[in-house]
Amino acid sequence: MKRTLLWTIPVLAVVGASVLYFSLNSEKLQPQAPQVPAPAPPAIRYPIEADGPPPEPLPALTESDGAIRDALAALFGKDLEKFFNLQDIIRRIVATIDNLPRDSVSLLLMPVKPLPGLLVTTGTGESLALSPRNAARYRAYVRLAEAVPTQALVAVYRRFYPLFQKQYENLGYTEKYFNDRVVEVIDHLLEAPDVHRLVLLSQPRVLYEFADPKLERLSAGQKILLRMGRENAVEMKAKLREIREALVSKVTSG
Repeated sequence: MKRTLLWTIPVLAVVGASVLYFSLNSEKLQPQAPQVPAPAPPAIRYPIEADGPPPEPLPALTESDGAIRDALAALFGKDLEKFFNLQDIIRRIVATIDNLPRDSVSLLLMPVKPLPGLLVTTGTGESLALSPRNAARYRAYVRLAEAVPTQALVAVYRRFYPLFQKQYENLGYTEKYFNDRVVEVIDHLLEAPDVHRLVLLSQPRVLYEFADPKLERLSAGQKILLRMGRENAVEMKAKLREIREALVSKVTSG
């Protein structure tokens, strides 16, 4: 019995050592998966630089309403509070711009106040259409946009850009650049169709819809341009082109 036990001890030792060896070296024996490098953050297409050093340090994002309100008041004057929602203004601007190419935009987050009155229509049934008189509801907003000097407006944007970028990252876009999104959205809006005919509507429920399925599939931002009437839309697109040129001019010239 003792002789048998003594004989099994070296056998078990060899087996145990072999198991230990192969377990420790199993990773070396297995084929290794290729190491895929982490994707690099997308390159910034339209970098923003401030127009000179800021007159004073920027406030924290959560405390920025007063500073940006003062800067916008210099541009819009007494009309500022009449047309704009000034609480959490940077958050409103960033969220609205990001959502304009999507299906809907939250009215609660709009930086501009609601239009006066209700949508003006003409006709009934299959002849129900957007009335040309509906454009008058947008006229004051269009005039306000046209009156603001584009370079001065962009200068305010450049000055406060770190706060816009911070808010954009707060939305979850931690590796994206907000100004790239701004230019992308402007380009999207400029692609809105130029409709010369009367725009027919339908009312399947409470809200009106465009009767033409192609128009109904447009984004929230493009539908706004359509509802404001062709003349207003043409003027707003001209302003958007000016803003776009000012935003990317330093990049293209550099």
